[in-house]
Formats: sequence, structure tokens, C-alpha cells
Amino acid sequence: MLNNFEFHNPQFLWLLILVPLLALWFFSSRKKQHTQLSIPNLNNFKTGTSILSRLKPLLNIFRLLALTALIIALARPRNVSVSKRTKTNRGIDIVMAIDVSASMLAKDLKPNRLEALKRVAVDFVNRRPNDRIGIVVYAGESFTQTPITSDKSIVKRTISEIKWGQLEGGTAIGMGLGSAVNRLKESKAKSKVIILLTDGVNNAGFVDPKTATELAKELGIKVYTIGLGTNGMAPFPWAKDPRTGKLSFRNQQVEIDEKLLQFIATQTEGEYFRATDNAKLKAIYDEIDKLEKTKIEEFKYYNYTEKYRFWVFLAGILLLLEFILKNTLFKSFI
Repeated sequence: MLNNFEFHNPQFLWLLILVPLLALWFFSSRKKQHTQLSIPNLNNFKTGTSILSRLKPLLNIFRLLALTALIIALARPRNVSVSKRTKTNRGIDIVMAIDVSASMLAKDLKPNRLEALKRVAVDFVNRRPNDRIGIVVYAGESFTQTPITSDKSIVKRTISEIKWGQLEGGTAIGMGLGSAVNRLKESKAKSKVIILLTDGVNNAGFVDPKTATELAKELGIKVYTIGLGTNGMAPFPWAKDPRTGKLSFRNQQVEIDEKLLQFIATQTEGEYFRATDNAKLKAIYDEIDKLEKTKIEEFKYYNYTEKYRFWVFLAGILLLLEFILKNTLFKSFI
């Protein structure tokens, strides 16, 4: 409830400092408010404190309470209820083209490149509530795993289910990019983006990566490219035990066609990134998330319920009560 409460003129609350000062003044001057009578002795008078003398300080208390109520009224206490309405001015359609070739099982990222990517990609999807996202996977060939959709649960489930061995061997970067472009060519979104990730060189497929780049450029599709893999050597899978299905690993030189990835990004007004470990991979997706922000217009409607009237009424009642008591019960009291 306090979250919806405010003072419109809180500066008036500084006047509350006067209340304890006045209370101190009333207390120090209380004896001067009584008429004094000098007599030689009290032998013929009844002694003792009357009930009225004990109650008379109530008049000062009423005044102080009335002053406090008036100060609070001047500060204008009120309840605020806020209703919100959002409008997306610029939707973004995003396709993530993910390399699922055998090299994505290399263990230079933990636990391996593919699993590290899947974790980061799911986190990226969680941060894009207003955009539509699709998934394309590619190795020696490519296909659309999930068409562009606003249903994030489907996209995240698709990412979590991506695994090696779905497609024939090789790395067809041109086909992966071409499939992603094909997903976006009919898009009506004002902004169209492809995030193309690979850990190798184009060595398969029948679509030239540069041809796919030209198509993306003509359709106004921005491509962010990511080269995934450490510098130097990394443990790659090289054999599979036919009995247990267990993979054997050995160190091999990491080869990423960075010139091609830079060309694709430059031609489409995107950017090229190199992810050499888990932290850098996450940082890259964080950066893309910042670069491609959906513009959302938020409208807020405020409804104020004024509460100062109660305090004015309370101050009036206290002052009236003080006036009545002063001129009746305490009128002839010395």
C-alpha cells in the first residue's frame, strides 16, 4: 500500500519541526498561563490538585495535533494508481543459423562448443520477449529447425534438442546462411537479423557463401557472424567406438575462415565476433542483444486519490474541540 502513497508537496513536511518546538514552549510557559494569588497561609484552604488542572494541558495538545494535521494536509498526501500500456514500435525478426558439424563437439569450450552455445542461445532468447525468432541448423547441408515464431517456449525447446549427427558431415556456411535468408525474405518486420555461428571453413554445400551474402544484402538483412573456437590447438573428436558409441579426441589446429565471416558481416552492415571461450561467447550475445534492441513505447496513466481533506477535517475538529473546552469547561478555571 505504501508503494502507492506519496506527498505531492513534501517540502511542507519540514514545518513539522515546529511541533516539538511549540510543545517545548507550551511546557516551559505553562505556569505563566495561570493567575497567581498571594496569601499569608493555606490553613483555611483545601489542598490538592483538581482534575481540571490536570486536563488543561489537553488544550495545548489539541492545538499541536491540529497544527500537525494542517501541515500534513499542506503536503497533500495521496494514493497513486498507475496503469501501463506498451506498444512495440519496431519488431525484430531474428534467425539463428547454428553450425552442428562434428567439430562443434570440440572441448576448448566447456563442456563442449555445442553445449556452451546452447546455454548462451537460450539466455539470449529469454531476453527477447518482443521479437520473433527462428532456428536454422547446418553441417554438410542445412534445414530449418524452427520457423520464425513468437512462441519462445518452442524456440528454447528446439535449441535444447539440437545435437550433433542430425546432418551429414562438413560445414556448408553458404547453405546455412542461404536457409536463414530464405526464412526472412517474406518477413514484414522493420528489422531483420541473422546470427550466423560456425567453428570452421566452408567445405560443403552447393550455395556460395558470397552469393547468400548478396541475397541478404538485397533484402536488407543484417548478419552478425561468430567464429567459435580457441586460438591454436583444441581437442577435436576424430573416432567413434562402434561398440560403445564413445568418441575419442585428439588435439588439432583450430581453423576458422575469419575473412569470409568478416566479409559477410561487412557487406550486410553487421559485425564479426570471435568467441575463444565460454565467457567471450556470452559477452558476444550480450553485445548483440544491446545492438539490436526492440523499441517499445510505454504509456502510463496516473489516477490520484487525494487524502488531504481528511487531515483538514481532523484539524478543524481538534481546533473546534479546543475552542469549546476553553470557553466552557476551562473558562473560569484559574
